[in-house]
Amino acid sequence: MAGNEWVNSYLEAILDVGPGLGDPSSSLLLRERGRFSPTRYFVEQVITGFDETDLHRSWLRAAATRSPQERNTRLENMCWRIWNLARKKKRLEGEEAHRIAKRRLEHERGRREATADMSEELSSEGEKGDPANEISSHGGENMPRIGSVDIMDKWASRQKDYKLYLILISLHGLVRGENLELGRDSDTGGQVKYVVELARALGTMPGVYRVDLLTRQISAPDVNWSYGEPTEMLSPRNSEFPLQEIGESSGAYIIRIPFGPRDKYVPKELLWPHIPEFVDGALHHITQMSKVLGEQIGGGRPVWPAAIHGHYADAGDAAALLSGALNVPMLFTGHSLGRDKLEQLLKQGRLGEEINAELCLDASEIIITSTRQEIEEQWRLYDGFDPVLERKLRARIKRGVSCHGRYMPRLLVIPPGMEFRNIVPHDGDMNGEVERNEGKHSLSDPSIWSEIMRFFSNPRKPMILALARPDPKKNITTLVKAYGECHQLRELANLTLIMGNRDNLDEMSTTNAAVLLSVLKLIDKYNLYGQVAYPKHHKQSDVPDIYRLAAQTKGVFINPAFIEPFGLTLIEAAAHGLPVVATKNGGPVDILRVLDNGLLVDPHDQHAIANALLKLVSDQQLWSRCRENGLKNIHLFSWPEHCKTYLSRIISCKPRGPQWQSNYSNSDSESDSPADSLRDIQDISLNLKFSLDGEKSEGNATILEENADDAKSNMENTVLTLARGVLRGAAKGASAEKANEDIGAGDFSTFRRRKSIYVIAVDCNATEDYIDIIKKIMVATRKENAAGFILSTALTILEVHSLLTSGGLNLTDFDAFICSSGSDLLYPSSSTDNGPSGLPFVVDLDYRSHIEYRWGGEGLRKTLVRWAASINDKMDGENIIAEHESGSSSYCFSFKVEDHDLNGRKLNVIPVLASRVQALRYLFVRWGVDLSKFVVFVGETGDTDYEGLIGGVHKTVILKGLGSESRKLHANRSYPLEHVVPFDSPNVVEAKGSDVDSIKGTLAKLGVMRT
Repeated sequence: MAGNEWVNSYLEAILDVGPGLGDPSSSLLLRERGRFSPTRYFVEQVITGFDETDLHRSWLRAAATRSPQERNTRLENMCWRIWNLARKKKRLEGEEAHRIAKRRLEHERGRREATADMSEELSSEGEKGDPANEISSHGGENMPRIGSVDIMDKWASRQKDYKLYLILISLHGLVRGENLELGRDSDTGGQVKYVVELARALGTMPGVYRVDLLTRQISAPDVNWSYGEPTEMLSPRNSEFPLQEIGESSGAYIIRIPFGPRDKYVPKELLWPHIPEFVDGALHHITQMSKVLGEQIGGGRPVWPAAIHGHYADAGDAAALLSGALNVPMLFTGHSLGRDKLEQLLKQGRLGEEINAELCLDASEIIITSTRQEIEEQWRLYDGFDPVLERKLRARIKRGVSCHGRYMPRLLVIPPGMEFRNIVPHDGDMNGEVERNEGKHSLSDPSIWSEIMRFFSNPRKPMILALARPDPKKNITTLVKAYGECHQLRELANLTLIMGNRDNLDEMSTTNAAVLLSVLKLIDKYNLYGQVAYPKHHKQSDVPDIYRLAAQTKGVFINPAFIEPFGLTLIEAAAHGLPVVATKNGGPVDILRVLDNGLLVDPHDQHAIANALLKLVSDQQLWSRCRENGLKNIHLFSWPEHCKTYLSRIISCKPRGPQWQSNYSNSDSESDSPADSLRDIQDISLNLKFSLDGEKSEGNATILEENADDAKSNMENTVLTLARGVLRGAAKGASAEKANEDIGAGDFSTFRRRKSIYVIAVDCNATEDYIDIIKKIMVATRKENAAGFILSTALTILEVHSLLTSGGLNLTDFDAFICSSGSDLLYPSSSTDNGPSGLPFVVDLDYRSHIEYRWGGEGLRKTLVRWAASINDKMDGENIIAEHESGSSSYCFSFKVEDHDLNGRKLNVIPVLASRVQALRYLFVRWGVDLSKFVVFVGETGDTDYEGLIGGVHKTVILKGLGSESRKLHANRSYPLEHVVPFDSPNVVEAKGSDVDSIKGTLAKLGVMRT
């Protein structure tokens, strides 16, 4: 175009310009010579020396120029300066876009890595160089990661042949299938919703026949009647899998076991003494259900649980006891770890609270966590766990290399799921859709909307939403302070606090009422009326509508808790299209790595909280990007995805169950006998860990100490003579197998027909006292023809034989002998052919198989000997601890302790699944002996397993004046005994003395015998 020829001349000038243009004298020289060149002027002024702040000044000069030619030239120059600035801006925008794309690429790579961590391949994480196709240490094949629809279908077709029976345990809170009362109290929170939805989702999965969620039966007047129903079926939601075979007892159920106070709803801290009662009740339910399922799908053989999964520390202890009683794999989810809470409480200056430490590292085969951060920053606080060492130990076991008695459970990241079927993210804008004033709402709007909006003077402002019960750990008061002190945030947004349900502050718990009162005071202090909503009531079905309302106002969800184990509300908010601000302590770290839909903050820094909220509310581009990212990645947290990974892990575990069922395992599985299995010999992963240099470290084995004087010289000689025979005869040879066949063929129906079975578990130092109390108990109960007796002791069977024969007692007066602190179970026999060292006893080898899980055997014994030697070396060679060969057996390594400062004279190391009370539960599972028929006699104190003998459905008689010499063992206890022992139970009675009349009176009080 002719009108644009000047553009070409300018461009030519730009191309032809020489290096001299940068000289300041150039322009002056041109003007002095009277040769004004517009192209030269443009190149000098625009290309080499422009100043964007000078545009306005240039325009004024151009407009004031009288010469038309010069004015036109100046105006053209201005146009080119503007064009050049636009080109520079475009270049800068391109560079910024490149940086953003690069940053997004890095974020995406981080999310992929986090996603890979959360649903990591099911192959074992061995040391570098592990073959990818090796069999895992649990005996199962590696499973591929489940991803596409085709793989999901193939996975479902592979699992359909399984018919798994799964047990979940969650003891505290109010648990039911519908209309959960979340936020009613501190015990009824996200964990309750998680376990209910997990049970429901597992019940619809291919390969799962039945799921039982075991919890407490509550028949209290202050709770709904539904919590007293013994059984509740969980109705399935819409499943992406086709309906499986429906059986008479298939599906998911809530099973409520009565334990603890019958007519009171009590907090979880008060349930600990009653956990043994729950275990006994749950054991009865599981054994009965196993028989029912055996008739339906097991061909007449009981179908035992494939796994028992405990949730939280209280249910973890119960799951450990049930796992030991049934010899089935245990899983554990901590939900909230005590030592991580302790760090947060120290920051808050709250030192007086009791912290419950999870002890379930002992018996767990798998520990399921929600995030990688939970492993690296929470579980690492426990001395019994090290993530790096755990992987190395697993690799060594896999390769058949000795671990010297060390063992750590496998920690897996499986993020919780969510039900998305009813979620429809809102795409509209509240301001653009509806012009609303306070009190004017559409009839189609949910009622909870009007309940919230009535608080606001301007309801169209973005809503900051917090949904948490009024608990100090949830940090709601810091959120209100952050909002109240940030005037910009108050101008831009409203604050909505959904803090559970309440009718009257006076009826709330002291802690919750204090938090709520603090919030109300802060609202008044900052004059937040018309800006903060805090409705008194909402239903569980209202929660999705609350999220939708916040999203419609282009609001933000916040979780400011001091520590959040996972943060299921963050997933729910993301599914509804809400960006989030979350605490940097706990699960939100990994959630936001995957979803990339919000910001992390320090929950102790209220200014950081306010700034993060202000950033998301004020920056609409950031808000939209976070919303889109959340909706795009939310599918990674679905229940089917969670359950498929969960079930694949369970299937990869080595099947275990009551060992007398020889065909329980698959025909190609490893032998149950450690003598026949190289892996069982090399896997000496007893739950007790010692460093290689002999220094003792914390571990998971059961260590029992007792105050027992050395036996008399004549008994000592007998024991020393016979001890080596027991150790040599520990192998399962032909004679032992014959003995076990005798047990299987024997008639134990008399066991079940006993009216009462008296278990003598008194721990005495002096032999004379021990014999005397045994005789007194027998005299007090001899009128009962249908009574039986069991002797439960830390002594070996050889010491028991010498004790009874020296006291003139008949061995056949006893039905069974629980010896070596619960690591041996024997029955009297008229024959000495198959007994240990020719004694008239039959060893229950099934019981040994029952407790041998991760028992270290000879390798562990050598490690313990090195540990004892290291202790002696530190004491200048003094023989403080020495191996007690005569007190040892195949599943109990005994050591003498000479230093009384160690609070004992004998130390027994036994398998983690073994104990004296667990042996009684074994008798119930093995022979069907009713646990309520047991009457256990104990002293005022006893060995370190003394607490476990008190409580449960069996009856306990505490004999006053006995066992007082063991009091020193319990002097260093860090908690009151009544916190773990139910002394107020009607099944626990203290006798006035240890004489015959006192024993009779106590038994009459228990209703066991008539006076």
